[in-house]
Amino acid sequence: MTSIGLVGVGGWGKNHARVLGELGILRAVCDIDVAKAELHAKRFGAHTYDSLEAMLSSEQLDAVHVCTPTTTHASIARRVLEAGLHVFVEKPLAATTAEGEMLATLAQEKKRLLAVGFIERFNPAVSYLKDLVSQKKMGELLLAEFHRESRWGGIKDVGIVKDTSVHDIDTARWIFAEEPTQVFARTGRVMGQFEDFAVIMLGFSRHRSAILTANWVTPKKERTLEAVFTEGVATVNFITQEVRIDSERGTEIPRLQSQEPLLVEIKSFVSCIQKNSRPLVDGWDAIKTSKVAEAARYSSERGLPVYLEL
Repeated sequence: MTSIGLVGVGGWGKNHARVLGELGILRAVCDIDVAKAELHAKRFGAHTYDSLEAMLSSEQLDAVHVCTPTTTHASIARRVLEAGLHVFVEKPLAATTAEGEMLATLAQEKKRLLAVGFIERFNPAVSYLKDLVSQKKMGELLLAEFHRESRWGGIKDVGIVKDTSVHDIDTARWIFAEEPTQVFARTGRVMGQFEDFAVIMLGFSRHRSAILTANWVTPKKERTLEAVFTEGVATVNFITQEVRIDSERGTEIPRLQSQEPLLVEIKSFVSCIQKNSRPLVDGWDAIKTSKVAEAARYSSERGLPVYLEL
């Protein structure tokens, strides 16, 4: 049986605690707020810690999930890898590309798995779209337009590009099955210290594009993707996991089996540990998304497009 420790049970970490606990593999919960850690640990019979070092020295773990603020990812994940454990880090991998490269290199040296939590790759609706693209069931994918909008969620250490837009940057890279060569972005802020709205345009080969719109201003929550093909349009709702296909044949809504993406994602990571196989999103893959996010912020600051191949 795989044994996993969890660091951080805040907004998203508590969902990791629930899924790991329901799978029967949560052994320890660590949080600087020990009362919060105890609340989630007690529910699943796990041990409670307020110190990473105490957890690592006291528990026989196979892996650790890191669900703390972005700026702490590098230091925590590094210590976990140095302890000889596999690690799952929630997106983004780290605050900077340099930190991400350090973690990916260390995981390679220690021969341990480093998985990164880009949950949309495990969304059944996105998997269906990926299949449409790869098998060219609707011809060539030309344009992908993303909308990821809702009221500010309380993120305090990074802006919307690194916290939220990275989801859609990763999804665009995955469905186009290549890296963008151009990035142009406009961002701004109205509420916090960092940018809280952004429009990012990614240029792929053969004049294909992705347009990513994200904000923490809109009171209505929206998570959608419209993919324009040479033979129709597929609209994905990330929340309802519904796909609508419009073509000359009419409108079709395929029946998909609804699944909790986080559950699928964590099961996949556990399977990779047991089989010693590469995670769907490893450190090096996540770094490519971080580079695009950094290029988007650079583009916005200077009002210029960024040519990634240069």
